[in-house]
Parts: sequence; structure tokens; C-alpha cells
Amino acid sequence: MKGNPALGADLAAFSGITTFMRQPASRKLDNVDVAIVGVPFDGGTTSFRGGSRFGPRKIREMSVIQWGYNQAMRVAPLDQLRVVDYGDVDVELTNIQKNIKSIAAEVSCILKAGPKIIALGGDHSISYPLLRAHARKYGPLAVVHFDAHSDCSRESVDHGTPFRQAIDDGLIDVEAYVQVGIRGPRAIPNAIELAEEMGAKVLTIDRCFEIGIPKVVRTIRAAMGSRRVYVSLDIDAVDPAYAPATGTPEVGGFTAYQMLQMVRGLRGLNLVGFDLVEVCPPYDNPGEITSVLAANLAFEFLSLLAIGVEAGT
Repeated sequence: MKGNPALGADLAAFSGITTFMRQPASRKLDNVDVAIVGVPFDGGTTSFRGGSRFGPRKIREMSVIQWGYNQAMRVAPLDQLRVVDYGDVDVELTNIQKNIKSIAAEVSCILKAGPKIIALGGDHSISYPLLRAHARKYGPLAVVHFDAHSDCSRESVDHGTPFRQAIDDGLIDVEAYVQVGIRGPRAIPNAIELAEEMGAKVLTIDRCFEIGIPKVVRTIRAAMGSRRVYVSLDIDAVDPAYAPATGTPEVGGFTAYQMLQMVRGLRGLNLVGFDLVEVCPPYDNPGEITSVLAANLAFEFLSLLAIGVEAGT
């Protein structure tokens, strides 16, 4: 679906209204392939600093420089897909239990209408209700989880526990759950072991650099197979030199290009949903490089879905 001139689709990047890639802001979902959905909730942030509730708005703002053609993947997603910017789900800033229910319910309604969803967070707690909604439609999901943290080690409900909650609820197919980029100091010494005991295949950052990005991609693909795949990308998987604006930054992560390589490596998988979380614009530098990277990654997600349509998957 081409951009709407009323939104400034044919204007320079500094003009017009900043919906995601200038696509129509609409909740009419008939014949829509992809809905961009903001989830501006950061009330689950407990480890360090909040601000990711401003992420969806800033990512949309930076998306206007995604000109439309993905040179690396050789696809123009807006030529292949009907895309709308659904806007943001309604959340309450501090009521995480209520938000889990309301996010899952609203996202379930969107999925029932037909589109696939690219969700923009928000802290990582939103992945739990998003997985709830997707599992309601598709059953237990294979999951690719890019992150500095395993998000499995505590029993509380917050941004450090969504995957433990999802596993406990049977939302994740633990035969096909891969964590990529785990690193940094921990409050407990056995966080990685706990994730592995729950069924996760953990690729620490050291292991990723040891085997190299191409083999990381092959490992992910082998684990996913033909299963329905949900992708959750915490921007803190990227080194803070490239993505400083995140709630719990950890040094020694992926470069921006390495993250692009891994996302592009998901091409051809049976992809059913995405979230991109933990972008905290108040902590970005003047160049807004974290939000620019996040917008690019969302564009890569969209490109993956377009390639799936081209391939008939």
C-alpha cells in the first residue's frame, strides 16, 4: 500500500505526519496484511531506568527515512503488503496486571481480523501479553529472542520475566526457543542455567562471536525449522555504542550491522509476529541513533513479511 499524500508520503523526510513509514493511521483492518501497533508501556521496568513508553512515537518519527526499497533484501515491502499504522493500544502507566489482560485482548482482536503485527514497545514485559495473543491464534510458538538478558530468572511479573511467564503458560514451544546475545553481570549466578533448564537454547554473546554471525543464523534457522516463529528483539542486544538509549544497557553487544545481518537471516522462516522493545528515547544522544536503528529494524521485519508474501508463505 503506497503512502497517503495527506500524511506527506511524497514530501521530504522533515515534512508531513509521522505515522510508521507514512502509512495510513487506521483501525479498519479489512484486507490489511500488517498492522504496526504501538504498546507504550514501561511500568514493568524494575532494573534501572524507564522511558520506553516514548519508544513507539520516536520509532515512528525515525521511520520516515525508510525510503521504501530494501536494498539488502531486494524488496519494496509497501509494494507487496497493505500496511496500516494501528496507533497505540490503551495502557495504564502503573497497572501491569491489567495491562497484560488488555494488551492481550486488543492484540487478539487485531490478529483475528487478519493482519500480522509488528509491535513497538514499550518495555519487555509487553512480550508476555503479545505472546498470549499470538499463541491464542497459532498455538505454542517457536521464538527467536534477541537480548542481553535471559528474562527468565525471576517469578515476579515485570520486564525481566516475560519469557518465564510465557513458558509457564505453555505459549512457547521450548523445542524451538533460542536466546541470542545474552551477556553482562547478573543478580544471580545461574541465570543462564535457569533459562536452559526451562528449555531455552542460549547463545551468549561470547558464543556468538566465537562461532560468527553466519553460524548464529544457521543455528537459529535449524532450531526454528518450519514452525510458526515469533521474534522478540530487545534493543539492548545491541552494544550501547550503537544503541545507548535503552533501559538496562550492557556493554559488549552486537554492532548495528551484525543485528541487521541476523534479522535478515530470518528470511524464509514461517514468521507470524514481531516485537521491538526497550527503546528509551530520553537517553538517546543528539543523533537519535537508537531510534534510527530501531526504525530500520522494524523496516527489516516488514521486509521479511513482504518476502514471505512473494514466496507464498
